[in-house]
Amino acid sequence: DLAFESNPSDHPRASTIFLSKSQTDVREKRKSNHLNHVSPGQLTKKYSSCSTIFLDDSTVSQPNLRTTIKCVTLAIYYHIKNRDANRSLDIFDERSHPLTREKVPEEYFKHDPEHKFIYRFVRTLFSAAQLTAECAIVTLVYLERLLTYAEIDICPTNWKRIVLGAILLASKVWDDQAVWNVDYCQILKDITVEDMNEMERHFLELLQFNINVPASVYAKYYFDLRSLADDNNLNFLFAPLSKERAQNLEAISRLCEDKYKDLCRAAMRRSFSADNFIGIQRSNAILS
Repeated sequence: DLAFESNPSDHPRASTIFLSKSQTDVREKRKSNHLNHVSPGQLTKKYSSCSTIFLDDSTVSQPNLRTTIKCVTLAIYYHIKNRDANRSLDIFDERSHPLTREKVPEEYFKHDPEHKFIYRFVRTLFSAAQLTAECAIVTLVYLERLLTYAEIDICPTNWKRIVLGAILLASKVWDDQAVWNVDYCQILKDITVEDMNEMERHFLELLQFNINVPASVYAKYYFDLRSLADDNNLNFLFAPLSKERAQNLEAISRLCEDKYKDLCRAAMRRSFSADNFIGIQRSNAILS
């Protein structure tokens, strides 16, 4: 019970790992700016007043896709940059299970990937598979759950396969139109469906088949990603709240409430893998 309560991907009160790992860099950046008398520059963020309410187009029930992917990949970047060690498993090692037929230089695995490189990799998958912003948040939940349960680190040799496995699982659990393993083989031309199936099996086993994401945990990750964006100057586009926007937000809220109810009924069907490996597991894969 104690281990469960300290795991942020399971318990809503536990702090997310990515936000903790980012704080070291944020504090150093602020300290450097203070010592070098660097001005924060012109304030571009708009604040609400008694007469006007400013809101961006991202909500917990319908996040902005582009901004969410940027925040999630920044969280992954901090996981890699501030990792404790290089603990890994062979199934996620790109040297043993390459994603491309082209030979990757050994030097590539000695350097941490830049944020823009991680963003480009994830954005390509999300764009090709037409995945949602909510799926990106669930991907990060599964990634942190894997690192905690399996006691491994995400590092230059394994980050692509760990991220791919988390996206694969999150897309099946969350999205209405699940993307099958063979579909990802059309996106990543050199990977085989057998490799995808094996990685999915290992991922699920390491998660102990716990693919449930409570609504409270999902909301915590969403708001911590917003905090990460603020700390790293990833600005959201703010605009005054009009009557029309208020009505749209209300309508979206009702639609998302209905969607959560539908997920409860359809989750087991969407969580089947291409070879029906998960069919014997009866875990509720829902946002509750």
